[in-house]
Amino acid sequence: MSTAIQLEACLPPTGQSYVLRPYQEQSVEAGVAFMQGPGAENGIIVLPCGAGKSLVIAAIAKRLGGRCLVFAPSQELLAQDKSKMEAFGVSPAVYSASFSSREVGDITLATIGSVKNRSHLFEAFEYIMVDECHLVNSRGGMYADFFGALEGRKVLGFTGTPYRLSHDAFGGAILKFLTRTRPRIFSKVVHVVQNGDLFDQGFLCKLDYKSVKTGFDPARLRLNSTGADYTDESVQRHFAELSFDDQIVRCVHRLHELGRRGTIVFCRFVEGATYVAERIPGAEVVSAKTPQRERERIIEGFRAGEIPVVANSGVLIHGFDYPELANCILASPTCSLARYYQSVGRCVRPHPSKESAFVVDMVGLTKRFGRIEDLRIIRGSNEKWFISGTNGKTLTNVYLENSLSPERKKWAQRRWSGGGKWRR
Repeated sequence: MSTAIQLEACLPPTGQSYVLRPYQEQSVEAGVAFMQGPGAENGIIVLPCGAGKSLVIAAIAKRLGGRCLVFAPSQELLAQDKSKMEAFGVSPAVYSASFSSREVGDITLATIGSVKNRSHLFEAFEYIMVDECHLVNSRGGMYADFFGALEGRKVLGFTGTPYRLSHDAFGGAILKFLTRTRPRIFSKVVHVVQNGDLFDQGFLCKLDYKSVKTGFDPARLRLNSTGADYTDESVQRHFAELSFDDQIVRCVHRLHELGRRGTIVFCRFVEGATYVAERIPGAEVVSAKTPQRERERIIEGFRAGEIPVVANSGVLIHGFDYPELANCILASPTCSLARYYQSVGRCVRPHPSKESAFVVDMVGLTKRFGRIEDLRIIRGSNEKWFISGTNGKTLTNVYLENSLSPERKKWAQRRWSGGGKWRR
């Protein structure tokens, strides 16, 4: 499929509404059928990064024909969902303090923090949808409390990363598929769009993975108390041994020498991002500490091509939609499959200005998790869904690497599977 055809499927002509791609239409039909069908269980639709999740949510909300509440996890994603709904001829109300709006309409977009204590405003609503539903904590919290206050409403979630970190009685960290957590809020997989299929069909941009030899060794790092990721102290110590921030600067310069423009650097620490930006002409820093207006200025300048490099720490992973993005540098070691996938996912949208996107891996994430094109959602026996990666490696519902000592892992294996393959 040519680039022109790829883009034609998602970008509307001036003054006209969006035209759904075939896989988007299938997702919409599945979502509407589920919401209007029998049963009280909650479900999820899995759509990869770059699949047009906001378009699917907008189309479902429009076709349901009843009062619908749509949750977005951030101001940026709320604005994105709002624009897609308006492209479908729907003018949603917005109830969000960060958006400076507290309106309720037949279709209402909201952030959970703004409505958590106002469930009475939505008692007449028939449907609830949640963007980035992997952020919903089934053990409690604002979403769980809100759903409990509106008991009986069917909830449909959307995500490209349908898993959450969990821990068991042995102290091991396990990445669990959303429908396999205990307790759980989402119990049914309504529809799946496979990541690899979108690459094969030309809807996502070709990725060129570039592994950089930096001397980085994950064995030199220590896991935190949850076993879910590395401690800041161990990462800082290893980075100092390697003069790692200087290596990032050299990597950015090398991209420029190759004529590659428009680069996001995913840094572990704000201090590292600042160090890099100070040594790259025109570069800027974005972090959780960046004031909102300053952040908007930097992002708009980056999109306009005025800022060549953004070194960021902890942000620009969710809700940053920039199809022209041609390069990302992975410079933040992590045990999180979701963080790796979402970071690379910033590059996958096609654009006429790029034939491929460079994924420059400085910390061995591609070796650990595999290529994102190879990620597949597998329906196991008895609806036990899981994620597999390159060479069929199981990535969810198994213990995270090194989260258990070898002795406790053997004990857990015998306990959960009678000595067979350990998987939950």
